[in-house]
Amino acid sequence: MQRARRVIPGGVNSPVRAFRGVGGSPRFIASASGPYLRDVDGNEYVDLICSWGPMILGHAHPQVEAAVRDAAAKGFSFGTPSENEVALAEEIVARVEPLEQVRLVSSGTEATMSALRLARGYTGRSAVVKFAGCYHGHVDALLAAAGSGVATFALPDSAGVPDSAAHETIVLPYNDIDALRAAFEQHGDRIAAVITEASPGNMGVVPPLPGFTQALRDITTEYGALLISDEVMTGFRCSKAGWFGLEGVVPDLFTFGKVMGGGFPAAAFGGPAQIMERLAPDGPVYQAGTLSGNPVATAAGLATLRGCTDEVYARLEVVSHAIADGAANALSAAGVPHTIQWAGSMFSVFFRDEEVRNYDDARAQDTEAFGRFFHSMLEQGVHLPPSAFEVWFVGAAHDDAAVQKILDALPDAARAAAQGDHVSHAVTDSGVTDADETLPA
Repeated sequence: MQRARRVIPGGVNSPVRAFRGVGGSPRFIASASGPYLRDVDGNEYVDLICSWGPMILGHAHPQVEAAVRDAAAKGFSFGTPSENEVALAEEIVARVEPLEQVRLVSSGTEATMSALRLARGYTGRSAVVKFAGCYHGHVDALLAAAGSGVATFALPDSAGVPDSAAHETIVLPYNDIDALRAAFEQHGDRIAAVITEASPGNMGVVPPLPGFTQALRDITTEYGALLISDEVMTGFRCSKAGWFGLEGVVPDLFTFGKVMGGGFPAAAFGGPAQIMERLAPDGPVYQAGTLSGNPVATAAGLATLRGCTDEVYARLEVVSHAIADGAANALSAAGVPHTIQWAGSMFSVFFRDEEVRNYDDARAQDTEAFGRFFHSMLEQGVHLPPSAFEVWFVGAAHDDAAVQKILDALPDAARAAAQGDHVSHAVTDSGVTDADETLPA
């Protein structure tokens, strides 16, 4: 970590990895296999991060590894069309019924940024609505905080974002239909799109309340705006067709990432041909990328999606519920307030005893209790996401032995969470300091 901090800001290339939300030093991982991570000191951990979702089959899955080796042997990047990108696009379109076309890109941020540009180009409008606590990548227009009123334009939520970029964004409370309608009544003729996580996971799992997604669909249709469903996290993880496969409300545009890349940099956005044909080279909305549709990344994604069978999804359900039930029992026995929320097999353990419906609710949890819980699990060989505002991910490779190791660690971790005297991880010899990270990672 000392070496990293000399040459990399904060020592990490994505902020949540720095352990600022839990304190202490991050573990540098040297290798991974199946459900396990191994750090540079030789310690082994059951992995409940799963690379933030992509490792749905497990690390170094033989079929994915074989596909990657075969593709890499034929060349790493061509800068031309290749068959793999067509095959991956066909697989995605086949899984999500409303999709007709997709454009492949290299990251979830790129997918949401491009979907927003397409929505603006298609509607001829400039404003966009997003929800507090929903994270759509580090796009300038979407790093915005709520303004002084519910239906006012927003302020930058990050240094380096100009007021002009954030001022085209309206930030509303999640799951609040009245606030959405008020925003459209005031600014409907300017709003190009509403973008939402299909089922939010970046403030922890906060699923849409019954009727909320349908209200998004109805109101955007009424005012001629597009509905963009961000399935970067839920896509192909909640079900074979992502959150759409569970809820069935049809947006105008989808964004995908994570699972569809199989651990490689690959993402996509898509929708009906009528909208997608506005993209260059067929239309006036420009979007491009040198490594988009990379042959090695698309091979990994295709092998991963083809490996996501009904049996795999059934295993995810069994494993996730076994772990969640174990966590609930241990926390209850230790008297720790908590609630568990779900999106398919994705779940979050919130350290509060009331339902979490929006970002303010998520922030009201006991993050210090989570920090104590996290470090106890880590010391016992279980690596949770290092933030109270994240999803616990499982993979099909989590066998009974891996699950049992998690279950065995939970009682001690729950007792640690219950302790009032916070065990400080504030300063380490790496120079990392403890600071609660309240922004989604």
